[in-house]
Amino acid sequence: MKLGKILFIAALLLMSAPGLRGAEYMREITVAADGSGDFKTITEALEAIRAYMDYKVTVNIKNGEYHEKVIIPSWLENVDFIGEDRDKTIITYNDYAKLDNMGTFRTYTVRVDGCNITFKNLTIRNNAGRVGQAVALHTEGTDLSFENCLFLGDQDTLFLAGHDSELSFNDCYIEGTTDFIFGPATAWFENCRIHSKADSYITAASTPEDVEIGFVFRNCRLTADADVKKVYLGRPWRPYAFTAFIDCEMDGHIAPAGWDNWRNPENEKTARYMEHGSKGAGANPDNRVAWSRKLSEKEAGKITEGKK
Repeated sequence: MKLGKILFIAALLLMSAPGLRGAEYMREITVAADGSGDFKTITEALEAIRAYMDYKVTVNIKNGEYHEKVIIPSWLENVDFIGEDRDKTIITYNDYAKLDNMGTFRTYTVRVDGCNITFKNLTIRNNAGRVGQAVALHTEGTDLSFENCLFLGDQDTLFLAGHDSELSFNDCYIEGTTDFIFGPATAWFENCRIHSKADSYITAASTPEDVEIGFVFRNCRLTADADVKKVYLGRPWRPYAFTAFIDCEMDGHIAPAGWDNWRNPENEKTARYMEHGSKGAGANPDNRVAWSRKLSEKEAGKITEGKK
């Protein structure tokens, strides 16, 4: 057999090997920790997705616990990550800020730099515990959607970054202790449960001055552990923080004042904090800080109309 033919056959065999399936740029991928899918880890599956493709790729993730630090790079777009069962499909890691002087922004379990990406029926968890800043989800990309997902952590559970990024969370459960939803992105939370595990602060937006809308919670439910008695809706990580709660149900753990200035009265002049239609034991519109706003029906409607 001629050498050229031998090399051609060898190349075909190598391309068909399981470890090199990424060369095929698969459009339908199955990840299963038990080895029954195309790949055993999510990180391996990412190598099978073509950069900057203009078609949809679906990554089906079977039930299991995936102990890995996942980075979805900026060159991956138009991908759906679909879990089998949100309570049983778990991506987890345990980095935290004080571990080898890691700093907050490297502690993520999942970091998403790509755009036009959907996550559905998944749990993303940082299980470091109450050891300081420990991010579960860190986003930098835009047009990201999270549907029926659980985000589990303590301090800094969600870091939503990107100056012009826009994200949506629908029917999700988000828990944490301090500032567990923070960052500069525009983020829409619809029909979510926001659960506090300590007397502290829910949000710490850092909305840039030139960005019209930051965090918007609509038709959400705010709950807490039984021993939690005093939680603020937010405090401004940066002066022009924007956070709005619209038609949300708030349990009695929400502090009557609602908002905190982060020990800086100057923030009261710039922070954009507002509510409309709050209900429940934690809704105290007459006792909120004077520098927050009560939105009219029209004003609340205008904000929600801005959602893509």
